[in-house]
Amino acid sequence: IDLLKNVEAVQAILGPLRSGEADFIANLGEKIHVPVISFTATSPSLSPAKQPYFIRAAQNDVAQIGAIVSIVKLYGWREVVPIYEDNDFGSGMIPFLADALQQIDVKVASRSVLPTDCSNSFIKAELYRLMTMQTRVFVVHVTPSFGARLFLSVHELDMMSSDYVWIVTNGVGNLLGSMNSTVISAMQGVLGVRTYVPESAKRADFVARWSRQFRLDNPDVETTPELDVFGLWSYDTIQALAFAVEKTNSRKFKFQQVQLGNLNSTDVESLRISRTGRQLLNEMLRTNEVGLSGEFSFANGELQSNRFEVVNVIGKGERVVGVWTPQTGLSSQPVEGKPGRANLSTVVWPGDPGAVPKGWVVPTNGNKLRIGVPYKTGFNEFLQVRTDPATNKTTVRGYCIDVFEAVVNVLPYSLSYEFIPFTDEHGKSGGTYDQLVDQVILG
Repeated sequence: IDLLKNVEAVQAILGPLRSGEADFIANLGEKIHVPVISFTATSPSLSPAKQPYFIRAAQNDVAQIGAIVSIVKLYGWREVVPIYEDNDFGSGMIPFLADALQQIDVKVASRSVLPTDCSNSFIKAELYRLMTMQTRVFVVHVTPSFGARLFLSVHELDMMSSDYVWIVTNGVGNLLGSMNSTVISAMQGVLGVRTYVPESAKRADFVARWSRQFRLDNPDVETTPELDVFGLWSYDTIQALAFAVEKTNSRKFKFQQVQLGNLNSTDVESLRISRTGRQLLNEMLRTNEVGLSGEFSFANGELQSNRFEVVNVIGKGERVVGVWTPQTGLSSQPVEGKPGRANLSTVVWPGDPGAVPKGWVVPTNGNKLRIGVPYKTGFNEFLQVRTDPATNKTTVRGYCIDVFEAVVNVLPYSLSYEFIPFTDEHGKSGGTYDQLVDQVILG
């Protein structure tokens, strides 16, 4: 606000880091007609449709939902539990994810909402709760720093084992390269979605020059960090903004002092409205370049980028096992044109690397389905109740039981049940069918 108030050269606001920060600044930019451009604020809670001077130079989190849902559909999982941070970034995407899962008849069995500043003990307590459920497919939408804490706790509680499925959104997927070796070791078998960035000579040359400069500036740092997609977006954004400024043909940007009304700050009230901001905004929105991150253009204030890679955390890093686009769907190989049969390359899963998790287990705290079985003599092939006099153990068998158990075995979820023979204290018939129904009603 101080810069906007006292420095007339401010023509655009670049880079609000978090969605919450960007929301405030986008509202401010709208009031004073100064474009606000962010290459890190990805939450759909921010909308250029509602804040016309806001430009998102990054992927909207909603864009990746198709890739996540395609993974769930490919493996036939029927229930999912989203785990996310309780902030604008974490909660913004979840309603869209739930709706998309519902479209393919996948149930959101529960939601795990974790405060950003919660303790590790809080995280573990929530993980213990999730362990008592039958669902074992978790979609994790958190920031990288929170993700590191979460997966270290997951590993400590032995939840990175067979039967578990962990899918991370690009909040973590885009920055796997920045995770330390301890965290990567704890994430073995995780599937992730990340932004697809095409290889190019321009990008390779820039990364090489950037790496050399980093080593010169930081001689004591042993490992050169990976230049992630946010770094590429930042470069492309600044370059696009520079071109837009040139195209406005205005050597001196003009501002007009007006009364903005009550925005809960006397400093804000004294700000000036840019008289050339609309022109600069329009030039920025007309950007259509091939940058370091690939095609760099906007539609309705949003970066047009909807291609993703599916990665699998293995060994010391991650391996690409597929790509997804809205046009071609999920595929193990980059393809153009019509969609084909959905597939991924071989995935290494947690615990048992070669076995695709079924996505559920028998819950540790669930109630069993109690099935009343009439005790009748005759037609033993159809239904028979027998009690072993030596062990006093009762068994139920017959055609009815075989059909029931065959159906249960093909259900895409766990069903815990027990047969309750309708007998008296002497092991004889407990009564008629009507009396059995009465007992079922009475519980």
